[in-house]
Amino acid sequence: MTVLDSIAKQANRLATDVQMSLKRARVEGERRLLQRQHRAALEELGERAYELVRAGTIAEEPLASEVGAVEAKLMEIEAKVAEIESLRGDDEDEQAPAAAPEDASRTAFPMVGDEGGANGGAGPGWDAAEKFFGGGAKGD
Repeated sequence: MTVLDSIAKQANRLATDVQMSLKRARVEGERRLLQRQHRAALEELGERAYELVRAGTIAEEPLASEVGAVEAKLMEIEAKVAEIESLRGDDEDEQAPAAAPEDASRTAFPMVGDEGGANGGAGPGWDAAEKFFGGGAKGD
């Protein structure tokens, strides 16, 4: 085997390894994006279920502990908002205090209900990934 054959084989092996690494990285990136979308969908589902329980449309019993945890966190958020407002009032006596959020669940779930990017509310991360991957993330 000549030196050139040996170098050509090593170059081919290296090129194949690089291609596989790039493909793995692309697929891993797509998986992470899909996981984020899944988490966002679960958040949306949770907020909708919470709204339906509060409205009395669905029974609270199977979700009582989860609803209780959500309400406890909402009360904590409201307490922190009040604390922030009181601290602002201490620091800025002459300025009027900022208005508290109307709905604590919007504070807890700011991403739900907002219009996202071109991908049906998937958000800017998904748009950036599609741009990076050339649109292959959706249909591949």
